[in-house]
Amino acid sequence: MKRMKKTSFITMSASIAVLYVTLTYLTGVFGLANGAIQCRLSEALLVLPMFTPAAIPGLFVGCVLANFLTGCMVADVVFGSVATLIGAVGAYLLRSRHPCVATCINVISNMVIVPLVLKLAYGLDAGILYFVATVGIGEIISCTVLGALLYKILCKHRKILFRQ
Repeated sequence: MKRMKKTSFITMSASIAVLYVTLTYLTGVFGLANGAIQCRLSEALLVLPMFTPAAIPGLFVGCVLANFLTGCMVADVVFGSVATLIGAVGAYLLRSRHPCVATCINVISNMVIVPLVLKLAYGLDAGILYFVATVGIGEIISCTVLGALLYKILCKHRKILFRQ
């Protein structure tokens, strides 16, 4: 029984990672996956830790892979992924709350970390406050608004999708 739970955990984590990468690529088609103005569809998946702890490594690995595969600089691969990891852990810890509250950790971590990466690693010309605003708006749209919609859909099917 223990082996089956471990296999299920790994399978779910891997599936979430693949979904994160796929949604990031889809967002990239519209030019919104990377850069000063970004609104990744994949960030809506930050509600998944509210359903299963397997989402935490899945989202982190998915973000690492997505950042690497979309040509981000090493600092962005590392620190951008850490911002998502912080958000995933925060959503898990605040899972009994409303999805907007649980995902706010991710919004905040990305608003703090990603603007610094954009300024320092990429040397983009705009000011830090501009990046805080653009990243924050993108995170609110993708993670909080779209995430809340995803949360409502998943709540209806949680017993089937997230059996323990």
